[in-house]
Amino acid sequence: MLTISGITVRLGGRTILDQATAAIPTGARVGLIGRNGAGKSTLMKVMIGQLEADEGAIEMPRRARLGYIAQEAPSGTATPFDTVLAADVERAQLLEEAETCVDPDRLGDVHEQLLAIDAYSAPARAARILVGLGFDESMQAEPLESFSGGWKMRVALASLLFSQPDLLLLDEPSNHLDLEATLWLENFLRSYPGTLIVISHERDLLNNVVDTILHLQGGKLTLYPGGYDSFERQRAERAAQLAAAKASQDAQRAKLEDYVRRNSARASTAKQAQSRAKMLAKMQPVVAMMEDPSLSFDFPSPKELRPPLITLDQAAVGYAAGRPILRRLNLRIDPDDRIALLGRNGNGKTTLARLLAGQLQPMDGEMNISGKLSIGYFTQYQVEELAGSDTPLVHMTRAMDGKPTVAVRGQLGRFGFSGERALTPVSKLSGGERARLALALVTRDAPHLLILDEPTNHLDVDAREALVQALNAYEGAVILISHDRHMVELTADRLVLVDGGQAREYAGSMTDYMNFVLGRNQPKEDRPVAGAKGAAPASVQKAAALDWKEQRELQKKLRRAETALSRAQAKLAEIDEALAGSTAAKDLAGLTLGQLANQRTSALEEIESAEAEWLEISEKLEVAAS
Repeated sequence: MLTISGITVRLGGRTILDQATAAIPTGARVGLIGRNGAGKSTLMKVMIGQLEADEGAIEMPRRARLGYIAQEAPSGTATPFDTVLAADVERAQLLEEAETCVDPDRLGDVHEQLLAIDAYSAPARAARILVGLGFDESMQAEPLESFSGGWKMRVALASLLFSQPDLLLLDEPSNHLDLEATLWLENFLRSYPGTLIVISHERDLLNNVVDTILHLQGGKLTLYPGGYDSFERQRAERAAQLAAAKASQDAQRAKLEDYVRRNSARASTAKQAQSRAKMLAKMQPVVAMMEDPSLSFDFPSPKELRPPLITLDQAAVGYAAGRPILRRLNLRIDPDDRIALLGRNGNGKTTLARLLAGQLQPMDGEMNISGKLSIGYFTQYQVEELAGSDTPLVHMTRAMDGKPTVAVRGQLGRFGFSGERALTPVSKLSGGERARLALALVTRDAPHLLILDEPTNHLDVDAREALVQALNAYEGAVILISHDRHMVELTADRLVLVDGGQAREYAGSMTDYMNFVLGRNQPKEDRPVAGAKGAAPASVQKAAALDWKEQRELQKKLRRAETALSRAQAKLAEIDEALAGSTAAKDLAGLTLGQLANQRTSALEEIESAEAEWLEISEKLEVAAS
């Protein structure tokens, strides 16, 4: 059992934790939640010994191995695969000793220990974790120094999960993950054998993984059984009870005060009045649950525009000439669309978002934009680039140059920056408040289209729920990139999968997509990186090899489907030319309008059939290659 006994922590003259107390049973899966700035990370630092409490103590089972991700991401020339394997220190030491030991008796003991800790299956387990977190075989063999900070943090997470500590502590583990990796992590944690304490604002993770909620508020800890939805129900009931108790107490207090005021001066009733005054002094006030009235998202309504807002016709986009990231883009966006872009990080979701936002121009094909279209584009970079010394009022005044102060204040008020809050330096704002300010800035002109790239990274659960409600009330179009499945499910009515250099409508539901992701997130027969240090035995790799004959046949079918699609599209273009009266379509000369219309219908059916076949084969190839 992990026991938190009266922990008090003061930082900068402010009490963060105030006699915080809780008892967590061994094997529990705990979601540590609280508003931004409540002290969740502070409590976790006390647990790992990184921060010393002013008062109180934390007790845990003796010899329990504790695991926590270090703030500094791993780097150097080692590969992700080798880095993860090295996280099991005992295995690494035993393998090294097995290579150098000359004592037969000791060598036998070493091999027995290696078998006991299942050391020989470790490479396959390491590969499975890395694949789940988005590292394909080639990425697993590249040096760490070639990766960005976010990918390095994924390696740190993979190393921690691989080491299997008795007490696993995770602080916002999905912040550096895409939706696909988040789904895999949730599935992995669901069967984790040790005790788990996770700080998370992911409602789905808190519902599907944890069995206990540890709520931190006002420096105090309260345990609630069940997941997040259960916590909300219990908390609502408790709030109602407290509100009723407070109303009853307030009424009783008013009666006592009235009696004391009327009877203190009378000699006959002075003693009774004095007794009631003592009762008032001893009465402990019932405190209602704290809420944050400043938590607010309210997007201004745009002026009406006729559809479509944007159309892409066989467009291509990228960053280097002749090397498009995405090709053959066909997409239409209307004023009432709610579109979620799905796909792993690195597949081109942000590239597509930048194209639609006008930050990139198409390399090929056509992109048509409504002349009066206004776009609000939110990214995490905007949050990080806010000047810390400026206040929200200064930022908004600069952005709304020439607008009256009442309009500037009104826009800030929509996002909870009223009164003195608008005069607080950005450096003193929480991450969630900075995200709200960035959203206030990008929506100041009432855009017709909102493009949001991971808007929830700095938001707690309550703030995310407020954002969902605001998006559903917003009257413009929305394009969303988010690893928060709850937000995607509640706001998006169209799913677009960005994968394999293309962006196509995904016909299934989020549940279908989750099953698809979890299916392809597992390497064949848990195969590790070919040729990597510590790789699994050849027999394991042989069993894990792809069925190359089947793959080759799928590739042939894919090429045939592409050819059929191109022919059908060319045929449709020729028919449209004939319908427009062009003399270029000689093969169709002499056909009546009715005959041309029938042929056009047939061409559209051929295109639809070829596209469906192409998508089905592509998905099979992706699953085979994952």
